Amino acid sequence: MHTIEPFYNWLDFYNPEEDELSPFYGVQHSEFEYSNTIYNYFIHPQWDQFGSNTLYLKVLFVDYNKHFAIIEFIGEWNDCINNDIMYLKRDVIDVLMENGINKFTLIGENVLNFHYSDDCYYEEWFEEVQDNGGWIAAINFRDHVLIEMRKINLQHFLLFNDPEEEILWRLQKPFTFHKLVEEQLMKRYLK
Repeated sequence: MHTIEPFYNWLDFYNPEEDELSPFYGVQHSEFEYSNTIYNYFIHPQWDQFGSNTLYLKVLFVDYNKHFAIIEFIGEWNDCINNDIMYLKRDVIDVLMENGINKFTLIGENVLNFHYSDDCYYEEWFEEVQDNGGWIAAINFRDHVLIEMRKINLQHFLLFNDPEEEILWRLQKPFTFHKLVEEQLMKRYLK
């Protein structure tokens, strides 16, 4: 797991460590010292910690004028034991929403498992962004993770792409990727 880096090709467009509005403003990362772990497996030091012991993220891109954010995740999403959604919502999402972000793309291809509790924080998040014309999209999550997410009906709050229709997001610039997500998933949502 230590070789899986957050996507870095968009750093010329956006760096959360240099964004004064980012919850990760001023965070310093080591290139060589591995200290964060997921179940005793070291992960790359560029991933950001937000309160969970098993789930890490990287805010890849934020556009405050167009009101969207793209966030990549790695690890085990565990709401049951660690209440990951609470930490994500309170410490990352709320900060972004306070600064006008209402469209969220969550990239989950490196999310290994999902353990659910209840849907209260998802519902709260959904209602807050929907009131401002926004949405939450979950892109490229693994099939078994989506099955677990659907067990508590998170499809009512998150827009999922089909696992068979993997979106090749790394080949695109952030604006193009955002537009693609918005067009593809919103078409499905409006059906």
